[in-house]
This record gives sequence, C-alpha cells and structure tokens, in this order.
Amino acid sequence: MHRRAFLQTGAAFAAAGGLLGSANFAAAREADDLIVSIDKETILRGRDGAGPTWFHPRACRIPDGDGATLFMTLQTITGSDYFGPVHWMTSRDEGRTWTEPQPVPPLGRVKQPDGAEEGVCDVVPEWHAPTQSVLALGHNVFYSGPKFSSNQPPRWPVYAVWRDGQWGPRRQLEWNDPRGATIYSNGCGQRVTLPYGDILMSFTYGAEKNQPRSVSSVICGFDGETLTVKTVGEAITHNAGRGLLEPSLAQFQKRFFLTLRAEDGRGYVCASEDGLRWTPKQAWTWDDGEPLTLSTTQQHWITHSDALFLVYTRKDPSNVNVIRWRSPLWMAQVDPQSLRLLRDTERIVLPLVGDGVNDPDRVALMGNFHTTNISPQESWVTVGEWQPRNHIHGDLLLARIRWSQPNRQL
Repeated sequence: MHRRAFLQTGAAFAAAGGLLGSANFAAAREADDLIVSIDKETILRGRDGAGPTWFHPRACRIPDGDGATLFMTLQTITGSDYFGPVHWMTSRDEGRTWTEPQPVPPLGRVKQPDGAEEGVCDVVPEWHAPTQSVLALGHNVFYSGPKFSSNQPPRWPVYAVWRDGQWGPRRQLEWNDPRGATIYSNGCGQRVTLPYGDILMSFTYGAEKNQPRSVSSVICGFDGETLTVKTVGEAITHNAGRGLLEPSLAQFQKRFFLTLRAEDGRGYVCASEDGLRWTPKQAWTWDDGEPLTLSTTQQHWITHSDALFLVYTRKDPSNVNVIRWRSPLWMAQVDPQSLRLLRDTERIVLPLVGDGVNDPDRVALMGNFHTTNISPQESWVTVGEWQPRNHIHGDLLLARIRWSQPNRQL
C-alpha cells in the first residue's frame, strides 16, 4: 500500500472512533478489574546450575483447528550480551509442557574471515496469518572467541521463516538508507500485522557509531518468504547517550503506540493515527506528572480490547542497589489520551527474588522480557533470569495474566 493510501486508512480509523472519548476512557479506567490473577511459573530451570541459563524467551500463538500451538524462540546466555545460537520449542497444552529446545539452523553462528563469528540475537517470532507462517526477526551480532566483540561491524535485521515444521533460509532485511550505515534494528521490538498483511515495525538506527540513534516506524511487505521495506515514517530523535533504542509498537482501539528505551534516566512514548507520523515524544510519567526513573531498559505493551498496559522496570526502594533496577517487572494501565501511567493500577508481574538493598548481586535481573496475547482469556510475560555477578544462573519464567473479560483483539 502506498503512503497516501495508508494515511487515508489511518484517518478512517480515527473517524470510526479510534480516539477514545471521555466515556470510553471512563470505562478504560475501570479496566484494572480486568486482571483476575497473575501467576508465576518456571518453564526451564537454571538457577540450580543443572542446566543452561536460557534467555530471550519470546512466544507467539499459532491457531489451528484444535486450538493453538504456542511457539517460542530462546537462546542461552553465558556473559554480557553473549548468547548461544537461537533455539525454538513448542507447547500444545497452553504452556504447561514444552518440547525440548532445538536449534534454529538458519539463525546459528557463521564464521567470519577474520575468525570472529556472526550470531543472531533479540529474536521475536510472530504468527503471520495471511501467509500461515512464523516470521522470526532479530538482528546480527559479532563475537570474538568467548565474548561480545567490542568492535562490531555494521548490524542489521536478520530473519528466518517457519512454516509447516520447516525453517527457510537466513535472510537480511535490506534498507539502503545511509542513516542506517552503522546499525538499523528492530531487535526485541513488538510489531503489528496490518489488515492487508503488511507489517508495521520500527527501526532504531545510526549512521555512525558515536552518533545518537533515531527511531522511525517502517511498513514492510511480507509474502511468506521475503520481508521488504516499503515506507519509512518520520524520524524521532534524542541526543542523550546512544539515543533511542529497542522501540516497541502496539495498536489499541485503532491508534498506534510506540515506547522507546533511552539513556537519560527516562523512557519515552508517542502515539499515531497512521503509524507513520507521531506525536512529540514524552517521558513516561504517572498520571500526576511525576516521571518514572528508569535506567536504559526496555518497555513492552500488553493490549486488551478494553485497556492498554505497559510492562517495565523502574527504580524503587526495594531494588535501589540492583543493576539498572532490572527487577521486579511491573505493569500499569496506560491513559491513551495523556500517555501517562495510572499509578493506582500498578502491580508486580514478576517479583524481585532476594534482597535488592543489602544483597543485590544475588537478585536475578529480568530486563529483557517479552509480552504475548495467548488467548482471549490470557496474556503472558516471559523472561530469562540472569545473575551477572553470581555465576549467571537463572530460570526461564512465565507470568500468566488472566482476564475477567475476553480480549476481543484475538
């Protein structure tokens, strides 16, 4: 679809009631009653050191005639930003049991001429209904021996497609724009499949290594094999630290929402009617205007047909000495008009385990997490714990969020 047609579609969404009126928002404020329970489960054990420490668990739902298959990608972690090859596993009983993790052949390590290895990380799988396939999208990363290469060559999105139990080849999402000469990525990012099959995602990108990165939303075409950039939205800029990182997109009641990791003690949010032009970014704050204190960490959305939620980490008296305050995981409802969090709806999704004040090195970090709508009755937050100052070991965790009202988005 051309840019003009897409903008017209966005305008039609708004005319059809995409913007929440005061009556609708009053109902949304009561949506905290939507959450019946949040239950923590362990998918794979690693805290005891008996098995590997799994990381980056991200799931999607594959509908079929008998219900659904749950599909997850994951990989091990053995050091800072040092990940093993991408694996995958499935569940046919709503995540209670899983197949053994097995490698994703096209997303393994590739030897480089200089002896380094090119790997893949930050993979997010999503079911693409029009092509009946799973698109597993991450980005490349380079390793020198048993560590992350300090001098990273250019990096870009890397993907592979799973269909009928088979993986297709490793591919690069090409974007021949000089603004992404050093890096462009959608790693860890949530994306939206549009009604006509195109995919709305976002890039964080930079032309030079020491340049703060910008973010733009991107419409990509996908035919079940090849992902192609069709339209790029306006640039969102930020001049602190490395700029804006790990953007995540969501759609709620016909509008689009974008949350952004930053390196100035804040996270940022924007909204859009068409997915390409965004409101000026604003720091995440409570409904009384007090900003959240964050430390270069990602946030992700949970969308319910009746309410919009954000999952995040933040500074709190309970975690004051934990690295980047990356435990516990919190969630709160978002006011979609003011783009603020409703403080009285905040609750813990996955609790801090240990003492974040007096013994923080034994608190497992949970900053790299993912959110998934699994069924009309349930949404998930998945995360891999790790303890960088305590032998790495951690469990692979699942938080089941059960709803009192069906999520009609599914």
